[in-house]
Amino acid sequence: MHVRKVVIRRPPRPRRQLPLGSGPRARRGERALEGLRRTFTLPEQTVRSFGASLAPWRLAGIGVVLVLVLAFSWVRLFHLGPPSIEDLRRSAGIDEWTTLPIGVKDDQPGVAYRDPEYGTWSGFDIDIAYMIAEDLGFRRDEVRFYGIESEDRSRMEATDLEQNPVPVKLVIASYSITKEREDMPNVMFSESYLHTEQSVITLHGHPPVASLEEFAGKTVCTLSASTSATTAEKSGAELVRRNRVSECFQLLDKADVDAVSTDAAILGGYKFLHPAKYDHWDLGDDRTEPWGVSVGANEALRDLVNVTLYRSCTDPKDNRWETAYARNFIPEAPLQTSAPGKPLTPLARPQQPVTKRPDVRELPWEDLTP
Repeated sequence: MHVRKVVIRRPPRPRRQLPLGSGPRARRGERALEGLRRTFTLPEQTVRSFGASLAPWRLAGIGVVLVLVLAFSWVRLFHLGPPSIEDLRRSAGIDEWTTLPIGVKDDQPGVAYRDPEYGTWSGFDIDIAYMIAEDLGFRRDEVRFYGIESEDRSRMEATDLEQNPVPVKLVIASYSITKEREDMPNVMFSESYLHTEQSVITLHGHPPVASLEEFAGKTVCTLSASTSATTAEKSGAELVRRNRVSECFQLLDKADVDAVSTDAAILGGYKFLHPAKYDHWDLGDDRTEPWGVSVGANEALRDLVNVTLYRSCTDPKDNRWETAYARNFIPEAPLQTSAPGKPLTPLARPQQPVTKRPDVRELPWEDLTP
C-alpha cells in the first residue's frame, strides 16, 4: 500500500499596510478616529437594541386587542344580550310555516271587509296585516285571511267559508287592548297600531246625540265581548249584543234598535256606504280605544310584530301605515256627520301611535330599525 503525502500550502498572510508615517503619532491618530467612529455609531446601535426589545411587547399588545375584539364580537353576535331577529324567528317557529293564517273581521267596511261577490279583502286592518306579513317574510299569496267573531279572538280561532274552525297565528280584528284581556291566558298584544274612540250611529233624522246617557231606557246594539258594550251598559241603555256589527245594522235598518254603538273607525264605513241612511254622532269621549295585534302565547312573534310597528313609526322612508290610513279612512272622513254643516265625527287619529323600540339585538348585516 502506498501512502501519498499531500502538502497543502496556505497563501501567505497579507501584511497590514501601515499608513504613511507609522510612528507613534500615526497610531494615536488611528486610535482617535476609531474612538470617534464608536462614539457616533453608539446611539444608532442603542436605538436598534431598544426597538428590538419592544417588538415582542408590541406583538403581545396587538394579540390582546384582537382577542378582546373577537371575544366582544362573539358575545354580541351569538351569546349574551337580547335576542336577534334570527333568534326570534327560531323561537316563534316562523320558518316552519308555509302560510300565515290571520283572523280578521269580514263585515267592517274600511277596517276589514270581504267582498262576497269577488272574495277580495280590503280595509285598514287588512293593510296592516300585509305590512306585518311582509316583514315576517310572507308574500301576499301566502297570507290566509279568515273571518273571526269577537268572542273567538281570545281563543285565536277563526272560521273558513265552510264554517270550519281554523287556528290562526295572528288576530288583527279591531281588537282593543285592555288590562282584562291582557290578563287572559292566551292573549298577548303587540304595541297599538291605531287609536279610535267610541261613537253612535242612528237612522237619519234622529234628534241630536251628545252622550250615551241619552239612550237610557232605549235599545242599543253593540258587539259581544267588546269594550263598547261595557260603556253602553253603564249608560243605562238596554243592550242588544251581536257577534257581528252587520247584524246590528240589520236590526237598526228595521228599527228594532234605536242605535248602534262601537268604535268610530268601524261605524264610519257604514256611514260612508250609506250617507243618507245614517247619522254618525260623536260622543265627546276622551277615552281612546287602542287596537293591537294578538299573537296568542307566542312572545317571540309579538316582538317581531313590534319590530314592524316600530320601523313603520320611526323610519321616514317607511310610509306603509300612512298609505293604509289614507286609502281607508281619508275618503270616509268628509261624510261623518248628521247633516251638512254639522261637526264631523272623528274616525281615528291620523298618526300612528308611538311604538317603543323593541329589545332586539341588531346584527351587523341586519337593518332592523332606525
